[in-house]
Amino acid sequence: MLKVYNDFTRKPDLLEKFDKVVTCYSAAAVFADVQYRTGVMDSGIKPAFRAKITGQAVTVQLSKGDLVDPLKALEMGQPGDVIVVDAGGDLNTSVCGGLMGGLAQNRGIRGMIVDGAGRDTDELEDINWPIWTRAITPRGTHTMFSGRKEELSINVPIACGGVVVNPGDFIVADLMGVVVIPLDKAEEIVALAQEQADREEQTRKWVAKGKTVEDLLNEFGRI
Repeated sequence: MLKVYNDFTRKPDLLEKFDKVVTCYSAAAVFADVQYRTGVMDSGIKPAFRAKITGQAVTVQLSKGDLVDPLKALEMGQPGDVIVVDAGGDLNTSVCGGLMGGLAQNRGIRGMIVDGAGRDTDELEDINWPIWTRAITPRGTHTMFSGRKEELSINVPIACGGVVVNPGDFIVADLMGVVVIPLDKAEEIVALAQEQADREEQTRKWVAKGKTVEDLLNEFGRI
């Protein structure tokens, strides 16, 4: 495949706004709701353990049927990034594991989303570096033996979990799944998400006081 290494502009001020919102309950659901349920990856992509992250996407396109570890993405990643990999939905070959997670964590990369498989979940959980994948398998790629690193493209448009992901798009991932927020709409969407999260927290306080459905509808117009 064609080797392409691009980069994108980070938005640290905008990332701070995302960081604030994702402390809420059900962050992925909040962002899905304010995007009219769009941008939600296939439900088969799940976290290997309980985790929640947000960040800008470093996208990786692998060659289907000839997968390699996306080591180059670790070299290019920066603090606040999330690596998002199109591995062709391969369920039987892991493209990320414990050692890769440790190296990525050292660079401030927050986690990885893979339309494919991962491994070493015990190590990843111990170092608290989360991955979202379709499957977990002990079978790895051949990179450690062959030294091949080049068969991938970085920061190109990809499809992951049925959603187009462009370099720099924002990712929100939690126990429920993964949501993609396009960079050109991120400022608007994060503001709507903050409003939604605040509204839901207020509703929770009412529920805790023993309010009824009628009470909530009268106060908020919805549940």
